[in-house]
Amino acid sequence: MTIAIGNAPCSWGVEFSDDPRNPPWARVLDECRDAGYRGIELGPIGFMPEDAAELGEALAERSLTLTAGVVFRPFHDGSKWSEVKDAAIRTCRSLKANGTRHLVLIDSISPRRMSTAGRAAEAEQMSAAEWKSFAARFVEIAKMGSEDYGLTVSIHPHAGGFVDFEPEVERLLSDVDPNLLKICLDTGHSHYAGFDPMAFLKRHIRRVAYLHFKDIDPLVRARVVAARTGFYEACAQGVFCNLGRGMTDFAAIRRLLLDSGYDGWCTVEQDCDPAGPTSPIADAGANRAYLASIGFN
Repeated sequence: MTIAIGNAPCSWGVEFSDDPRNPPWARVLDECRDAGYRGIELGPIGFMPEDAAELGEALAERSLTLTAGVVFRPFHDGSKWSEVKDAAIRTCRSLKANGTRHLVLIDSISPRRMSTAGRAAEAEQMSAAEWKSFAARFVEIAKMGSEDYGLTVSIHPHAGGFVDFEPEVERLLSDVDPNLLKICLDTGHSHYAGFDPMAFLKRHIRRVAYLHFKDIDPLVRARVVAARTGFYEACAQGVFCNLGRGMTDFAAIRRLLLDSGYDGWCTVEQDCDPAGPTSPIADAGANRAYLASIGFN
């Protein structure tokens, strides 16, 4: 049984592949390695090379493993389905070519939900018909990822999307075959949404295939939720703090993972503003040192 620790390009502010503020992809790989990580996610498709030989060589030179790929797209918007499918297909191809097995699906931030992140009682809900189509889109991509590319596919709750608050997560999980769709729980997003990641993990640990480690500053969270601050602005204001300084009990999560026999990756994500005042490599190093101090070697 092995728990391995990786990081992701979003810790360097990379949320969208075409953002001109993004750092060079090779620098992200260098700094991830230098901060002490063994693996890194693909990031938004198009950020890292889609040529398998080029990316594979770059990873090997740095002794890094590609841990997963994320499709962070508007599953909630049927008019953008071709965009979602294109990103999913390209991501699946890159993962398979680089011997990676984890595909993570995230409904991206919706204008209908962005101002009610963290405010479950006020959040707009989909109609029954909308939800049926919404869930079917996840099923279609999950089947493609698993059947055509041999990947393990997981759903990731995210602030500002339509799989955000605990009842929505539970609803999707109950609607979709657990053999088809696993869970990637993000500790920071669960706190943002107002539910306890430990309690959730205890209920669903056998369905958890992958984890995102993120911490959240309770004071900043309270302020941005009260002000209806947009998600990316909240990131720029430091809502996601260094691990061990916020609400998440990572030592307790480690004990649960060990007791349950979890074998796989835990990926650090500290979403930040790529043009902000923070130092991604300093934060990445501090987060790795913290995890080592509580037994994540």
